[in-house]
Amino acid sequence: MHAAERERRIFEALRPTGFVSYRDLEVLLDASPATIRRDLTRLEESGQIVRIHGGAKLPEGDDASGPRLMGTSFDQNITQNLGAKQAIGKAAAALCQPGEGVMIDGGTTTLQMCPHLDGLGLQVLTNSLHIVNALLPQAGTRILLPSGAVFREQNIILAPAGEESMPRFHAPRLFMGAAAIGPQGAMQADPVLVAAERRLIDRAEEVILLVDSSKFRTQSGTIVCGLDEIDIVITDTGITPEMAKALQDAGVKLVVV
Repeated sequence: MHAAERERRIFEALRPTGFVSYRDLEVLLDASPATIRRDLTRLEESGQIVRIHGGAKLPEGDDASGPRLMGTSFDQNITQNLGAKQAIGKAAAALCQPGEGVMIDGGTTTLQMCPHLDGLGLQVLTNSLHIVNALLPQAGTRILLPSGAVFREQNIILAPAGEESMPRFHAPRLFMGAAAIGPQGAMQADPVLVAAERRLIDRAEEVILLVDSSKFRTQSGTIVCGLDEIDIVITDTGITPEMAKALQDAGVKLVVV
C-alpha cells in the first residue's frame, strides 16, 4: 500500500471521532509499526494530526464542532465565479429527463442545477443539505439522503470508506463537481469526500462533471476518478485549448457554456 493510500485511510479513521488508536491503524493499514510511526510523524510535522499516548488525534479545533473537511468551505466558494456556475448548472439540468432518478453530489456548482429541475418530477439522491433545501419547495421532486455525519463547512453528509451508507439506488446520471481537474482526472482535497464520491460513481451509468474553468488551473488533490471514467464535462469558455483537447482525446464529451 502506497503512503498516499495509507494517509487517506488514516484520515478516514480519524474523521468520525477525531481519534484513532495505533492498534486500529495496524489492522486498517496492514503495515508494520515502524511504517505507521513514520506516517504519523510526517502528518504531525505538517500539522495535520497530533500524536498522543495510544494513537493520534486531529489538532485542537478540528473536532470541536463535529467532523471537518480539508479544502475551501462552501460559504467561501459559493460566490466565486458565480455567473459561470449558474450557466453550467442550467446546462446540466437540461440533460435530465422527466421522471428519472439522478444523483447530485454536493457542491456550489451542482447547487445551481436546482432551480431548473422544478416540474421534471425527478427522484434525486444527494448528500448535500444545501441541495435538499433548494429542492424542498418543488412538490414533484422526491429527495433521498444517505446516512452519515454532517460536515458543516460543506453542509454535506458523508460516511467513512467501507461503511455502506447509500440507499439501494442506481441512476442513469451522476452530477458532481471537483476541486481540480487535469490530465490525471478529477480531484478533491479531502480523502473522505473522495471515498463518498466513489460510492456515487459506482451507482451511475454516466458521470457528468460540472466545473468552472478555474478548476483546470489548480491540479492538486486526491484523484477521485480518471478522465476515462468521466462521460461529460460542462464548463465555461475559460477552458484552455490544451485542456479541451486532453478531454476530447480521453473520449470525454465537452460542453462549453
